[in-house]
Amino acid sequence: MSPEEITNTMMRNDAFSQWLGIQVTSTQSGYCKLSMKTRDEMLNGFGILHGGISYSLADSALAFASNSHGQHAVSIETSISHLKPVRTGETLTAIATERSISHKIAIYDIEVFNENSVKIALFKGTVYRKSTEWKNDSKSS
Repeated sequence: MSPEEITNTMMRNDAFSQWLGIQVTSTQSGYCKLSMKTRDEMLNGFGILHGGISYSLADSALAFASNSHGQHAVSIETSISHLKPVRTGETLTAIATERSISHKIAIYDIEVFNENSVKIALFKGTVYRKSTEWKNDSKSS
């Protein structure tokens, strides 16, 4: 399966990414670019975007990029640094870039930007690459 087919399959089965309103902008082997618009119900008690929302956008970018090689990949360690506050109605973009890949482990950097190209978060993810491969009838596991 191509990276696009894998991402489409994963997205079709990913109710949470759908609820977030994530749109896939670009997918290639080891790379993914996503966008989403923030909504009122995503804000925390300070009136800014809940950190879990930007984390989830970055985590979805990690998932799509790390599975793009055709091998099932699951996260084993992630971290995020929130750099700037985000308000409702802003469009965020997450760009996942592969930094290292081996037979079983891969590492990705994900940068999250607002609509003014200001970096609002930095996310790092490490994934375990399982022995199972994506096939046209695969479901994410």
